[in-house]
Amino acid sequence: QVQLVESGGGSVQAGGSLRLSCAAAGGYTGLCMGWFRQAPGKEREGVASISTGVGRTNYADSVKGRFTISRDNSKNTVYLQMNSLIPGDTAMYYCVAPRDFVDYIQCGHFGILKSGYWGQGTQVTVSS
Repeated sequence: QVQLVESGGGSVQAGGSLRLSCAAAGGYTGLCMGWFRQAPGKEREGVASISTGVGRTNYADSVKGRFTISRDNSKNTVYLQMNSLIPGDTAMYYCVAPRDFVDYIQCGHFGILKSGYWGQGTQVTVSS
């Protein structure tokens, strides 16, 4: 059974930075992983995804230029470096990995990732 375990959330002031980590256990070997978030009263939204086979990344418009997704294949861990945080980034952040093979094009579609494995989430709170 694949398990995704997130860490690194916390509370920061606007303009600050956080780095989230997600370790994949249970034999996950897929090349695609991503991050979603959900703010109170809002739907879950895709934040970023990475397909390490071709080094392709994808970001939501709201985080482009501020967030960076990366992956350490040797540790089977994906990271989300979040800089210049704003109160609008406050949300529960979830790591996601597809259940089946997806190519690098499919990996860029958050709608496809949504049906994959999910972690338990890590809370990020940004105060003004």
